[in-house]
Amino acid sequence: MNHYETVFILTPVLSDAQMKEAVEGFKAVLTNAGSEIVNEENWGLRKLAYPIQKKTTGFYTLIEFDAAPETIKKLETAYRRDEKVLRFLTFRLDKYAAEYAAKRRSLKSAKATTNEEVKED
Repeated sequence: MNHYETVFILTPVLSDAQMKEAVEGFKAVLTNAGSEIVNEENWGLRKLAYPIQKKTTGFYTLIEFDAAPETIKKLETAYRRDEKVLRFLTFRLDKYAAEYAAKRRSLKSAKATTNEEVKED
């Protein structure tokens, strides 16, 4: 199994519930194919670098997962069939990128625990 990362942009006209439902659908495609989801990040509504389908913003989501290479075809087919997806990119992480992603996740979790401790005081 290889380590992959996928980023996709959903159309900004969706409600929060519709956006979460679409993300859960793509996660279901991965888990049904036997993949293990390592990390999920919702980057929220962001400005696009250039207009896509006359839209200037979109909901960005990143998912890191371990999967067999055949799973990528299923995932990208699901992206192409869903009209809510503006753009997507999936790539395999080499060992250096996987190490960097693990460091980034650990720093993010350390920051989150520090912020929670500050809020409690």
